[in-house]
Amino acid sequence: MAESLRQKMVDLLVESRGIDRAKIEGLLKSPRAREKGLGALLVEEGLIEEPDLMSTLAKGLAIPPISLSKVRIDPSLAELVPERIARQHRLVPVSKMGARLSVAMSDPLNLLALDDLTTLTSLEVSPVISSEKEIEAAIQRLYQKPIEQLEAFLENPETESGASGAEEEVVELTAFGMEGRKAPIVKVVDMMIAEALSSRASDIHVEPYEDHLRVRYRIDGALLDAFRLPRRHQNAFLTRLKIMSNLDITENRLPQDGRFKVRMDNREVDFRVSVLPISFGNKVVLRALDKSNLSVGLDQLGFLPGSLNAFKKAVARPYGMILVTGPTGSGKSTTLYSVLAQMNEPVRNIMTIEDPVEYQVEGVTQVQVNPEIQLSFANALRAFLRQAPDVVLVGEIRDGETADIAIKASLTGQIVLSTLHTNDASSAVTRLIDMGVDPFLLASSLVFVAAQRLCRQVCPRCKVPDEAAGPKVKELGGSVPKGTVFYKGKGCPYCRKTGFRGRFAILEAMLVDDRIREMIIAKRPPDEIKSYAVSQGMQTLRQEGWEHLLGGRTSVEEVLRVTAEE
Repeated sequence: MAESLRQKMVDLLVESRGIDRAKIEGLLKSPRAREKGLGALLVEEGLIEEPDLMSTLAKGLAIPPISLSKVRIDPSLAELVPERIARQHRLVPVSKMGARLSVAMSDPLNLLALDDLTTLTSLEVSPVISSEKEIEAAIQRLYQKPIEQLEAFLENPETESGASGAEEEVVELTAFGMEGRKAPIVKVVDMMIAEALSSRASDIHVEPYEDHLRVRYRIDGALLDAFRLPRRHQNAFLTRLKIMSNLDITENRLPQDGRFKVRMDNREVDFRVSVLPISFGNKVVLRALDKSNLSVGLDQLGFLPGSLNAFKKAVARPYGMILVTGPTGSGKSTTLYSVLAQMNEPVRNIMTIEDPVEYQVEGVTQVQVNPEIQLSFANALRAFLRQAPDVVLVGEIRDGETADIAIKASLTGQIVLSTLHTNDASSAVTRLIDMGVDPFLLASSLVFVAAQRLCRQVCPRCKVPDEAAGPKVKELGGSVPKGTVFYKGKGCPYCRKTGFRGRFAILEAMLVDDRIREMIIAKRPPDEIKSYAVSQGMQTLRQEGWEHLLGGRTSVEEVLRVTAEE
């Protein structure tokens, strides 16, 4: 059936538009035909103009055309057809009447898409024809909720009274926070949070300027503009965020920290909120802490087999210190919490001391540092040891006193997990000795150090060979197997034109053996320790990045960006 319809389309284009049949047949055999569709390829190759293609198919196949720019699509249809399906098959739902769903498609002969929709919705699906550009714009309007809709809410006369005074422990959101009879400013904030979560944002930055309020999302480690609001809505917008975070709405001179929780699509996400007074008001940063990321375990974090096995050996030890190092935002906390979630069993007493507590985990005793009452990392650790813990997580080792107590705890039968800010694994040894830790105690307690970075993944939908990779590959210094193809993302709506979609961790995993213990006691330089570890099979960050690069998972520029020259 599909073949006969496709052949009818070919015959139509040959007879009515005079396109060379051999060229069409050649395009049909191309892998790009499955990815983009025949119609899009014909337009891309310059064999036909898009309006002519639409009219030819509409007349020849008796499928009605539609101009989506003139149609208002009911927002509820977004719940009927998920965004993933719409983008995958390049279609958008237009209307639903009884048991019939009308769907705009650039390729109405895509029977796979029609079958998927019929199965998904249990409705009779009727295709209509529209151009690729109009469908893409309609998908953006229906699923992304652009700034025009936000401003439409704010132009409502109710806006000025929009800051509700009710405290909310959990904010319930629909796909874009549109439900109920909430005040417009409340809807706008809900919509911002929902869109950020749908876009996989890790942070939301709300920044006041002289004449506007800018909102940006951090997606895959990069800040991207989301929208801007007029200055006149700033106070109501920021007040709403403070109320949600249980903060003092009258305090505009001092920094404040708060948190709130949202529930959306059966996900519960904690938001940590930081408010900072700046020139034109309060800058607010909301950090999304999704607990679902913590229950995956080490096997699901995407580490290469060698690093994963080294990490597992360390975690299996009955006691000792395990460190994860790297800059802010390199995924250290997520990795340690994943280890903690794996260890979280009723037979273990697990305790954490953090600044601040990022993820709240059931079954784990968590304490937050409070300098105002002299509750420091060191003081909390001393108290912990009197409660017979099995596993202790120290958010960060910042000073010699904390380091000393943590190391002594690991020597008395506890597993101690912590983070440190160093560039590579071997430098953690030097850093701790510089803090005043006794080299002999350090050598006896340290079992594993991992330096971690987060590397962006090339978008699978706009992934193309990187023809200019040659000179840049030489900077990495690896050996390139014959026939290797390097990739980059050219940018598409799926990745917000960045060329990247998602991130993965690369790890420099150093297991401490007897020889490294001798080098620690002798205070050997970190380069010497690193060279020995590499000779024993440890891969450096750049070597790990190189492995992922050869596998086509990331780009040359990204490996160069996140790893240092060796």
